[in-house]
Amino acid sequence: MKLTTSFLFVLSCCFALNAQEISFQEYDLDNGLHVILHQDNSAPLVVTSVLYHVGAKNEEKERTGFAHFFEHLLFEGTKNIERGEWFKIVSANGGTNNAYTTDDFTYYYEVFPSNNLELGLWMESERMLHPIINETGVETQNEVVKEEKRLRYDNSAYGNWAFEVRKRMFDKHPYKHIPIGEMEHLDAASLEEFIAFNKKFYTPNNAVLVVAGDFEMEETKKMVADYFEEIPKGVSIESEVILEDPIVEPLTGEAFDKNIQIPALFTAYRIPKKTSRESRVLDMISTYLSDGNSSKLYRKLVDEKKMSLQVAAFNMSMEDYGLYVILSLPVGDNKLSSLRDEIDIEVEKIQTELISETDYQKLLNKFESRFVDSNGSIEGIANSLAEYYAIYDDTNLINSEIDVYRSISREEIREVAKKYLNPNQRLTLNYLPESK
Repeated sequence: MKLTTSFLFVLSCCFALNAQEISFQEYDLDNGLHVILHQDNSAPLVVTSVLYHVGAKNEEKERTGFAHFFEHLLFEGTKNIERGEWFKIVSANGGTNNAYTTDDFTYYYEVFPSNNLELGLWMESERMLHPIINETGVETQNEVVKEEKRLRYDNSAYGNWAFEVRKRMFDKHPYKHIPIGEMEHLDAASLEEFIAFNKKFYTPNNAVLVVAGDFEMEETKKMVADYFEEIPKGVSIESEVILEDPIVEPLTGEAFDKNIQIPALFTAYRIPKKTSRESRVLDMISTYLSDGNSSKLYRKLVDEKKMSLQVAAFNMSMEDYGLYVILSLPVGDNKLSSLRDEIDIEVEKIQTELISETDYQKLLNKFESRFVDSNGSIEGIANSLAEYYAIYDDTNLINSEIDVYRSISREEIREVAKKYLNPNQRLTLNYLPESK
């Protein structure tokens, strides 16, 4: 077992918020499982979590939805946990648990009173080593996923906007699909395909185990070894880099939604991956444009001109690419094209002028506050540790990422806006009520 201990630097004290260093130890087991331990004995709680580096982008193009499906399927039961008993065991021992799937990874976690740490480790080792994947579980979860899709997407107002944007912004990359996937792909899949997907991706060498909270370090290392060290290593996974051609001409489109009465404007730009510095700059630009009632777009379109019910700019950052999206809902007879023109004026100001020093300081304050908040709970710390290691390959970012944002200058904000937020690089999607 290779052990490397990381004791981290204390955050800069240049702001008044009470940010504390997140100390941790990390090491690899011989089977490739990466282990991160964060000890905090201030409250009698402990989080056990596992991040598997598999998401919607790892699916075959005719088998979309597999990663999200497995988020559900791997709660069905194991060799030693009977079907339907997983959640009962957790709640009976004072715990809570959940999971979620993204385009790039799947994350499972339990929160227990600290005296049940061993139970959490055993359950996650069971999920990794002994899952039961059979026709009964597949059929049950297929219906669960279909109901989720109906509720969250098909019968929800504006529920399919992301799919409508993605399929126009990506031609080759799997990001053209949303993680829930196509139901006909799940219906057509054989049991052998589900078993093969599990065998390939849900392995120790494609996972990160995090233990965070109230525990004793050496005792926990022994339990981790006892429950995980003998799990066989899986095949090495080589992630294919799929490159998209640059967008150099404006894209336009229309989509229709039976669940809405008010149309919406979506403008979307393809931007660099979330680990890039430029993606962080775009985070700052979206905050400047639409975070809060004093932001530029909200104040102009909602408060002053009364043209919009809602306006938002946000960075949908992912591991290989990102999408920068600006949306707006009109008031009354205001046209979507008029909203787009007003938004363009504000974007062009960022491209040609430096934002004010006052606005810049407000931005920094917001990001510093968010950074502290993200480490405000033991669950949040566990999640951040796993993602910083798996996606950014730098666990230490849990303490140092704020320094990246602090180093971004007003000039850099202007240059990144000028590089990526241009009309010839974007999709303009009119998202309209479906005619009765």
